[in-house]
Amino acid sequence: MSTILLDVRQVHARYGKQDVLRGVSLRIQSGEWFCLLGPNGVGKSTLVRCISGAVTPTQGDLQIAGRSVVKEPIEAKRRLGFACAPEQLPDLLTGLQCLETFAHAKGLNELDAEVLDLAKELRFDRYLHQFVDTYSLGTRQKLCVLLALLGDPSVIVLDEAFNGLDPASALTVKHYLQRRLAAGRGCVLLATHSLDIVEHYADKAALLIDGRIVRECTDTEIASLCSEVVTGALLAAFRSS
Repeated sequence: MSTILLDVRQVHARYGKQDVLRGVSLRIQSGEWFCLLGPNGVGKSTLVRCISGAVTPTQGDLQIAGRSVVKEPIEAKRRLGFACAPEQLPDLLTGLQCLETFAHAKGLNELDAEVLDLAKELRFDRYLHQFVDTYSLGTRQKLCVLLALLGDPSVIVLDEAFNGLDPASALTVKHYLQRRLAAGRGCVLLATHSLDIVEHYADKAALLIDGRIVRECTDTEIASLCSEVVTGALLAAFRSS
């Protein structure tokens, strides 16, 4: 039986008086690449931020490898690899200092050799001693991904992490994630607008509309879901119901 590594249970969240998430539930098992789709402003980033612990849900719970983000945040975050938004990186640190700071926060004594190898594959090693405020968007994205992979996390959460990456670097990251999943090393949740990634890499996908998951499907149903997203048929059907 596959192990459930990310368990989102009836999560509600709001900003001020505005409800953003309205009872979202999903489960991701070990070895799965799960893609979260939806138009802008429907709650994808809010859900990702709830998983990371940056936003506290008003109701519900989220568990990472059996640890509650709400009740056991430190233990849960040690099992999480979260790629922050590029603009949230500390501008006055170098790439290496960012990696060392994140590693220390996870209780690591040194940087993962595997992460440093990936940095070389991404040709990021040349930027390790440069300050983040000199980075392009693509270089920032590479650092965000590398930070998320520190400590061999059980759950890797990415929010539009391929935006700004050149095609070769994007392919390198995708293949790296595929190798991890094939080896049973955790799961991946990707919030994205890229239907190409969904069709070619996702094992499961879900469509989030107005704070609710309105469709969830397995790999054999993904092509149909993407087609409905392109035509707008699913969105129109939901909002007219």
